[in-house]
Amino acid sequence: MFRTALRNVFAHKARLLMTVLAVMLGVAFVSGTLVFADTLSNAFRNQSAKSYDNVAVAITSYADSDNAKEEPGLSRKTLDKIAAVDGVDAAYGRVEGFAGVADPDGKLIGVGWSNKGSNFDPGKDGKDPAYTFTDGSGPVKDGQIALDKESAAKGEYQVGDRVRVATNGPVKEYTLSGVFTTEDGAVNAGGSLVLFDTAVAQKQYLKPGYFDSATVTAAPGADDAKILAAVEPLLPDSAEAQTGQALADEQAEQIEQGLGSLKQVLLGFAGIALFVGIFLISNTFTMLVAQRTKEIALMRAVGASRRQITRSVLAEAAVVGLVASVIGFVLGIGLAVGLRSGMAAFGMKIPGGPLILSVTPVLAAVGVGVLITMFAAWLPGRRAAKIPPVAAMSSVHAAATTKSLVVRNSIGAAITALGAVGIVLGASSGGDDGRMYIAAGAFFALVGVIILIPLLSRPVIALVRPLLVGPFGVAGKLAGQNAVRNPRRTGATASALAIGLTLVTGLSVLGATVGAAIDKMTTDNIKADYMVSMANGGALDQSALTALEKAKGVSAVSPQQSVYFELGDEDFVSASAVTPGDIERVLNVDVVSGDIGSLAEGRIAVAEKTAKNRGWKPGDSIPVTFNDEKKDTLTVGAVFKDSEFLSPVLIDTKVVNPHEVQPSIQQIFVKVDGGQSSANEQVLTDALGDNPAITIMDQQDIRNEFGGVINTLLNIMYGLLAMALIIAVLGVVNTLAMSVFERQQEIGMLRAIGLDRRRVKRMIRLEAVVISVFGAVVGIGLGSFLGWAIGETFADQIPGYALVLPWDRIGIFLVLAGLVGVLAALWPARNAARLNMLNAIKAE
Repeated sequence: MFRTALRNVFAHKARLLMTVLAVMLGVAFVSGTLVFADTLSNAFRNQSAKSYDNVAVAITSYADSDNAKEEPGLSRKTLDKIAAVDGVDAAYGRVEGFAGVADPDGKLIGVGWSNKGSNFDPGKDGKDPAYTFTDGSGPVKDGQIALDKESAAKGEYQVGDRVRVATNGPVKEYTLSGVFTTEDGAVNAGGSLVLFDTAVAQKQYLKPGYFDSATVTAAPGADDAKILAAVEPLLPDSAEAQTGQALADEQAEQIEQGLGSLKQVLLGFAGIALFVGIFLISNTFTMLVAQRTKEIALMRAVGASRRQITRSVLAEAAVVGLVASVIGFVLGIGLAVGLRSGMAAFGMKIPGGPLILSVTPVLAAVGVGVLITMFAAWLPGRRAAKIPPVAAMSSVHAAATTKSLVVRNSIGAAITALGAVGIVLGASSGGDDGRMYIAAGAFFALVGVIILIPLLSRPVIALVRPLLVGPFGVAGKLAGQNAVRNPRRTGATASALAIGLTLVTGLSVLGATVGAAIDKMTTDNIKADYMVSMANGGALDQSALTALEKAKGVSAVSPQQSVYFELGDEDFVSASAVTPGDIERVLNVDVVSGDIGSLAEGRIAVAEKTAKNRGWKPGDSIPVTFNDEKKDTLTVGAVFKDSEFLSPVLIDTKVVNPHEVQPSIQQIFVKVDGGQSSANEQVLTDALGDNPAITIMDQQDIRNEFGGVINTLLNIMYGLLAMALIIAVLGVVNTLAMSVFERQQEIGMLRAIGLDRRRVKRMIRLEAVVISVFGAVVGIGLGSFLGWAIGETFADQIPGYALVLPWDRIGIFLVLAGLVGVLAALWPARNAARLNMLNAIKAE
């Protein structure tokens, strides 16, 4: 029986090709993900270890720089004591913050959130071991900086050039003293690193004479653990120390956790691709078994048992799965290399290192490929074993019994109903629990619909059959009949497309609905012409607000300054310090009670939900403690409707600024005479000193900022789901190719009675289009239902949330499904049209 299985594999190489491709793509996704994750993990671990190669002890301070009662970090005096410890070679202090470098065109180099500034802290030899200079030297006085090699290359800067650098304050020009290489994580993440003289960096980021952290190097032969034990008693309570090796291990563990999430997401999509592939594989083996019915009957007649027949089919599947797994693993290695290159192309610098080929991806590739193929082939093999020898001798196609159809459809209806109940229950429950119900319901609904698809195919396709007969005549009529001739085959083929489009449509409905809500929220709440913020998401300097207030043509300007009040023991409320009178002109403040104008009198305005929860109303007095621990009593002057752009409490900047060491201004909203225009935007840019680290967004930019994340995620999801859709297309091609082979005699007869080659091709193409569009309709319907349900679980968290069906995208999906059918039919239609009439009529 094993020899028979091998013979069948070699006898049907072309027909099994699509199965090999489906398994191969799924295995490539799985193995590529595992190899990619292992390679990245190893590279980052090596980089982490390398960055702490010469570090005996690493010290980090967690001091509150705003607290006047404690030191803001590690003092130089403390570092000198550490440097005197037995076995210590040197102690290097570090202070860090944001620093953005402008290129010659004034644009920010790097990605904003990972643009960093630090200090150059040379030892006795004039070198800082954290940096290797390839040109020039480190900055040793005010007015000098050093740049990492990547940023210097992007800006085309050379030693001696003048470089514009922005921190949280105004832009300044510095002389480039040197260019260096580093293992710093900011640079590896696609950002930039600017080194200042230590005194300059301390003044800029912390306080003169203090550091955020420090690294200690050991003298030759010294023991790191002993140095750590000697250093710890010298540290303030707000600092902690650990060995360089321990810190490297800790970072390696964090890297593993971060990559673990990415790996799970990619493996999830690989699982979807393999799930879709199951239908293709099952369909292929079902058709192959049907074509070998007489052969199987003969084997049964000469003594082969049912178990042997099933084993023969499974052995055939195992051989196919093994071949596909080997090819898929090789493809997966290429995919891993491609993913690594792709990340680099998007500005994410990946540390160098070898490609890691561990045992796990190999075992996963072989195990997944072989097991999935055998699982998919088990049911066709079981059906083949049940064929009675006498019945099989006289019938190539054994029709399903009425009883089997009733049982199948009853089970499918029950499972679908169970899934629908779970989805509706999840939608009504909301929250994380609701999404769990929806996930379970979606699984059962998909399985149920897949079981019912053969039953659905006849009535649904019957509706479109008249549309085929009119324009396409006989070819259209035959295509409609062929599409429902074998409902199980049509259902299995359409199921693959239905699964892919269920997920794609669900994501599209969700994305369109959330995007529309966010867009409406932005439009309804922002009156300002521009929003100003830092590129790294940090706080703006007070000087930026002052500059905008003085800018020509500015009619209203208000900051969103982050503030916290203490109301009692560990009871805090967040607030925004704003400019009274201007805040109503730049943001929509919908007052419920009281007077928003009372902000100018030192009163506060409270959001409706906060007021209700705390029992506050206009006129109430609230005792508070500010950041500097000074106490005061604030009076509620107004209650306004909650808004995503307003904090629970609004207060005048003049009231809170005396209590703040450094105001934390997150955004500044600006309204200008004449509205949005390139000229007005240039006025604001000039007022801010052409600062590359400050972003000026108009209303459309703001909408894109909030909605852009959703669109980016959708595009990533579409890309990952493309693998499943490719496999679904292969399924359509495979089904048509098999169908043409089975209908050789019929096609020969049609050709003999006058159906020309052009109409034969049209018949096959229309059949493919009907099956593809049928699968798409099922997928779009189920996907829209799931998109609605998931959206309902967080509808209360997004103001103005309302279901939006993206009809434009749905239309595109249907057109693409039809196009898939046309493309999938190219090869089968060509083969059908080229059949020799006489040979085809004689074919069995």
